[in-house]
Amino acid sequence: MLRLIATIRKEWLLLLRDKAGLALLFVMPVVLITVMAVIQDAPFKDYQEIKFDILTVDNDHGRLGRHIREGLGGTGQFNVIDTLQGAPLTEAQAQELIADGTYKICITIPKGATGEIVSNANKIVNDISKRMGIPAQLPVKAIASDSLAVQLYFDPAAKKAFKSAIRQALDNFLTQVQTDLLLERIQMQLRSRDSSVHDTFPTIRLKAVGLQETMIGKGKQIDVISNSVQHNVPAWSIFAMFFIVIPIAGNMIREREDGSLVRLKLIPGNYLSILAGKLLFFVGICVVQFYLMILVGLFGMPLLGLPKLQLGVDHLAGFITAVSIGITATAYGILIGTLFKTPNQALNFGAISIVILSAIGGIWIPLEVMPEKIQLIGRCSPLSWGLDAINDVYLRNGNIRLILPDIIRLLACGLLMLGIAARVEQRRIS
Repeated sequence: MLRLIATIRKEWLLLLRDKAGLALLFVMPVVLITVMAVIQDAPFKDYQEIKFDILTVDNDHGRLGRHIREGLGGTGQFNVIDTLQGAPLTEAQAQELIADGTYKICITIPKGATGEIVSNANKIVNDISKRMGIPAQLPVKAIASDSLAVQLYFDPAAKKAFKSAIRQALDNFLTQVQTDLLLERIQMQLRSRDSSVHDTFPTIRLKAVGLQETMIGKGKQIDVISNSVQHNVPAWSIFAMFFIVIPIAGNMIREREDGSLVRLKLIPGNYLSILAGKLLFFVGICVVQFYLMILVGLFGMPLLGLPKLQLGVDHLAGFITAVSIGITATAYGILIGTLFKTPNQALNFGAISIVILSAIGGIWIPLEVMPEKIQLIGRCSPLSWGLDAINDVYLRNGNIRLILPDIIRLLACGLLMLGIAARVEQRRIS
């Protein structure tokens, strides 16, 4: 017990005297998560909260162009621009603005597009009517030599995924307007056949089954959206917690060099009590560090115009996760401080290894977008286990049962590293 108390007191005094170490543990993580949340805010919106300017050149002046403009504007994601300086936008102007990168997207609707759609719908209805023994009455244009097409122009620097998303949205608008016109023509033909029910003829509706999003999971639910704050605050907090390896390893090597470790060993007791003292002290530091970052996410990020961090519904599960990550991070620092003999070796290896483990563990970018082989390696990173557990609590509204596998992995890894460190130090003593 005396060794435990003496170790905690010694680590506290060393930490207070090391102003640079305090800045590394508390100030730098705050700066890190703030910078990362700000610069990644736009990418995490996935084009869903960003409003894009989109140029439209309507040479048709019919229903198709009107429907496309109204549809794009109604999504809330596009600012439809069809005039410049009070004059209608021309196709040549639009192409020039797209080519020089002033705008990203342009849509050109060809002349006669609506008429072509109406004619095609009439032809389909006439064919159906003939098969039913009803005289064909709707006018049909002669088949054009070249089929009309809505033209899309993209900034050459636009990403492929962005182009695909825009094409899909426009294809949906085209399909919808053509379907609506076809149904109207079918309705007109049926009404013309039975004029007595003209006023009461029911409207034909194609969409009989809707789409609804429903939350899953048991118990109380809150609406949490993955955004830059929701990812970066927990992720980089875990990264910062693992950087506890630097003060731990440095202190342990200095202890051996200045003889303070020998004085601690002279106190009656087992060396494990010294390890326990270091573990308790630095786990406490890690937990304080983690919740300082959480406070920044709760109160600091909204001041910068970013979303507020959501903590899920089971705060005990979040605390257990923070403690488990702290144990693993502290154990890693103790192991590094035990294995290496000089500060340069320990600090360089510790810092570089944490950067590598965080890179493959999903701290920088999600594991899902990495190559399959890298994903398999990344799943073995303790930082990945910690991030998975935090996401289970904060994003999936999970409880202790949901995070238990990751907690077991973290604690088992921490105990294994402590066991190796104790074994190495015992051999060194003997």
